[in-house]
Amino acid sequence: MTTIEAKVPDYLAKLAQEVAQREKTSVDVIVALALSAQVEAWKIRDDMETRARRAIPDNFNALLAKVPDAPPMPGDELPKVDAPDQAERNQGQSS
Repeated sequence: MTTIEAKVPDYLAKLAQEVAQREKTSVDVIVALALSAQVEAWKIRDDMETRARRAIPDNFNALLAKVPDAPPMPGDELPKVDAPDQAERNQGQSS
């Protein structure tokens, strides 16, 4: 194991202590878990960016073309929300 010293804001240290108490573990464990989770998130983001750069748009479009034009299955619908600019377009159509 390697020991790392880091300065963190007081509020964050307090939160880490509270979580450690609630989880019945040490602050060291909480900090190691949090660091591990964040480093993994950055790694995943970097991996996704690398894969996106290798993508071939025509292949993606060909894949999308195979998707049937059908309504979503029950429960998969998007919520109906009018965007601010959508309301303006609707007003322009009614004149």
